[in-house]
Amino acid sequence: MGGRTRPLRDAPGAGREGRSLKVVQVTLRFDGPGGVETNVREVATRLRASGVDIEVYASDLVDESRWSRGTEFRPQVGGVPVRRFPAVRRSIVPHYSLPVMAGLVDALAASSADVIHAHSHRYGHVLQAGAVAERTGAAFVVSPHYHPADLGEPAGKRGLLRAEDALFGMAAYRRAEAIVVETELEARLVREFAPADRIRIIPPGIDLAEWRELPGRPPAELALPDRYFLFVGRLASNKGIPLLLEALAAIPAGPERLRLVLMGQDWGQRTALESQARSLGVADALRWLGHVEDRASYRSIVRGATALVLPSLWEAFGLVLLEAMAAGTPVVATAVGGVPEVLEAGHAGRLVPFGEPGALAEALRAVVADPGTTERLVARGKTRVGALDWSECARRHEELYRSVLADRRRSQ
Repeated sequence: MGGRTRPLRDAPGAGREGRSLKVVQVTLRFDGPGGVETNVREVATRLRASGVDIEVYASDLVDESRWSRGTEFRPQVGGVPVRRFPAVRRSIVPHYSLPVMAGLVDALAASSADVIHAHSHRYGHVLQAGAVAERTGAAFVVSPHYHPADLGEPAGKRGLLRAEDALFGMAAYRRAEAIVVETELEARLVREFAPADRIRIIPPGIDLAEWRELPGRPPAELALPDRYFLFVGRLASNKGIPLLLEALAAIPAGPERLRLVLMGQDWGQRTALESQARSLGVADALRWLGHVEDRASYRSIVRGATALVLPSLWEAFGLVLLEAMAAGTPVVATAVGGVPEVLEAGHAGRLVPFGEPGALAEALRAVVADPGTTERLVARGKTRVGALDWSECARRHEELYRSVLADRRRSQ
């Protein structure tokens, strides 16, 4: 690992074991919708509340696919200080560049962090954070939130992505003292390029107390139908929404073809999706909500759905599945990534293969046509989600940080 090891600073009463703990979490995007953003925010705010001295360092990007920058950011989120750094592209080899954060290296070096925890994979800030940790002696932890190369990508691009995996394995993950993944599947994939003995599985969660609240019906101004299928997530290319529209069109017009509500931020796909819906004859069956900021409204929309549908090409975990299970909303999802683990191989929700709109249509019809099975799946989902609270996730992160630092002290 190299570098010097800096002891924890004494601060009686702060955190566990009477020691303060300084942690910097580094992520490309922050304080917006998305699985990584939610993970960092929820863990950081709970660690801060428990006495950990924690900050978040993030870029000024709000959408790296379109290189869209934000202009107004909050200096604190949930009591956690947030520092922003301009994102720039750095060329590694010809025709290949990584987004990095200007000024991040100096800021991390001056932070006196005991632990630097970098999030995501194939981004330059992970390499930057690893290099600083090696130089300063801070413990280095990585959460890859890993996404393998899509099979639909050209062979050349898939080869480049695999080369990136190897690069990050050699340049960053060999330095990491812990690599945090969310599922057994992610652990198996990451073992292909990262040290297996450093991988730790810590599932994400939700705020169970929040979901136990009864939010009432969705706001009247949203004009939602009484019964509807619901998609929640970014309108992005990896979310499988074209497949969902095909499935909706395959359901014969009648009581089983419910309207489809789409709730989430547009990542450049809505125009094409609207065109597809018109060509399929289902444009009138769609309701576009965009991003819903108000949490009570959000919960009421999820709770009011006849089924939540997640037709993604890939999901590392799928936090919205936990929300639906906590709300008692039936789930239909593609059997990709970590989804089968979340849904207990189909015992807590209906699973269908990706790329088969007929199978997705049949699963949606079954939610309505087979209420007995639907009720059993919902009951299993409520049991499953009961152990997945953000407080437990945060506790396990702090335990991991302290364990890494204790191992260092014992090895000195």
